[in-house]
Amino acid sequence: MTSELVTVRGLNLSFGNVRALRDVDMSLAEGEITAIVGDNGAGKSTLVRCLCGVHRADSGEIVFDGRTVSFSSPEEARHAGIETVHQNLALVEDLTVWQNLFLNRELTKGFGPLQVLDRKGMRRQAEEMVSALAVNVPAVGARVRRLSGGQRQAVAICRAAGFSSRLVIMDEPTAALGVQETERVETLIRSLREDGHAVLLISHNFDQVMRLADQVWVMRSGRCVAGRRTAETSAAEIVSLITGALAA
Repeated sequence: MTSELVTVRGLNLSFGNVRALRDVDMSLAEGEITAIVGDNGAGKSTLVRCLCGVHRADSGEIVFDGRTVSFSSPEEARHAGIETVHQNLALVEDLTVWQNLFLNRELTKGFGPLQVLDRKGMRRQAEEMVSALAVNVPAVGARVRRLSGGQRQAVAICRAAGFSSRLVIMDEPTAALGVQETERVETLIRSLREDGHAVLLISHNFDQVMRLADQVWVMRSGRCVAGRRTAETSAAEIVSLITGALAA
């Protein structure tokens, strides 16, 4: 049995006259991969931005780890245990792997005004983080600009999972990758689940959703119109729910 980590009830959000979210209800379980699917403009990204503190809903409720939350910023969501791997990855190409892992989380040593960066400590912890996830990344001293697309994605995932996150949100994590790198990233996503993280996956790749996800929620025109256990559905049914050819 799994317990709910996130519960969304009656979430509404408008931008002027445009209703982006309409009475959205959905949930995510601990230790599972949950997917959100839908056409462009269905409200997937808007819902995720509410979960990670970019937007604040006009009404409705988000319950995270048993308490009602309303994050005012992504930093606040991060402190609560929600990490997001954006499609653009938000990595600094001229920094090394370990510097990107600790960006805005730098370790220091010393006291008061005499504090300095603990470079050795950050490199050591970065190596532990990378090896713990079996990430296909070269030495942590390598600069990001020299990494392949899959290796960059792995660095971003490692950063999200390495700081006591309860939920890792991933937006199209393999959209620009080849077949082999996609397989490596999918293996890494599964390892997050095995380590007890909840993963929220946004993907247009229905085969990938069926391979990875335990639960899938379908959005259409700002509404969450259906939820299915992937073991009890098919990619064809999901497509029919997205287009409206099949009622929920």
